[in-house]
Amino acid sequence: MADDRVRRLTDFIEPLRVEPGSTVRLKDDFDPGYRAGLRKKQDGVELLRAGVDLLADYQRRLAAQDTFGVLVCLQGLDAGGKDGTIRHVMSGLNPQGVHVAGFKVPSAEELDHDYLWRYVRRLPARGEIGIFNRSHYEEVLVVRVHPENLTRQKLPAEARGPDVWERRYREINDWERHLTDNGFRIVKLFLNLSREEQRIRFLKRIDVPERNWKFSPADVRERAHWDDYQEAFSQMLSATSTLWAPWYVIPADHKWFARACAAAVLVRTLGDIDPQYPEVSAATERELAEVRRELEQQAPEGAEPDPYAGKAGRSGNGGKARKGRKSGRTGGGSA
Repeated sequence: MADDRVRRLTDFIEPLRVEPGSTVRLKDDFDPGYRAGLRKKQDGVELLRAGVDLLADYQRRLAAQDTFGVLVCLQGLDAGGKDGTIRHVMSGLNPQGVHVAGFKVPSAEELDHDYLWRYVRRLPARGEIGIFNRSHYEEVLVVRVHPENLTRQKLPAEARGPDVWERRYREINDWERHLTDNGFRIVKLFLNLSREEQRIRFLKRIDVPERNWKFSPADVRERAHWDDYQEAFSQMLSATSTLWAPWYVIPADHKWFARACAAAVLVRTLGDIDPQYPEVSAATERELAEVRRELEQQAPEGAEPDPYAGKAGRSGNGGKARKGRKSGRTGGGSA
């Protein structure tokens, strides 16, 4: 059953993957209103629910195995739905094992280091899922559209030449390859919003009092650079979608569909890892048996000595409930 759900979730996201080595023209190659043939919002809601259920199981195993980590990079224009995607897709996960990092304007301390430094500091540990709400790709997006930001980074004159963007693409690819080679999978999601849908969402932030707090005049001023951003996105996707860390362009005009797609990409990534509960040693098995006997003897009169006995094999995890026990790290591993 789980395999069927994984297959259903992942089949419809394949057209959203940016083929490594391909040249992307965002406005021509990806439709922000694409829905993969799904007609109703409820269809997307059901897919999202299935994805969240699978992610909860994968997260427990990821934390217990403590070998791999996952980094999710969310990019997109303002009002693209990044916050809502995080809130809905991660709704069923243990917050101990999920860490969200948002990146605003760099601080003075951050500007005194290389441009990747502040991102390295927020990477997830093994067994964890880290989410970058905006990411190191801001360094080839916002910084490219607003080159005055490059000046603020205090680079030597020779490092600000015309090849700076190609160099950064290479450096980012190399860094992500390093992370992948060391057991950290990278999920890169670009929320592709149309200009008209962004306009409507901005108006909603103005017209609905409960959303006024989300509105920023600066977001509207950035619309003047729409074409520059589309070009920067296209070049980023072309240069940094790799075999080890491909980009997925998520159609974002329909929030329910975008969230289902994001969940599906993450399910696919964790399914490829297929984390397993660690096996326990024979000595630990004997220790567990002894402790069980002691606890059974402490049962009050009339109570079952072990109400869980015989149920572990029917728990839906292949009878490995006891093998999932592990001392030490527990981040994200508890139900």
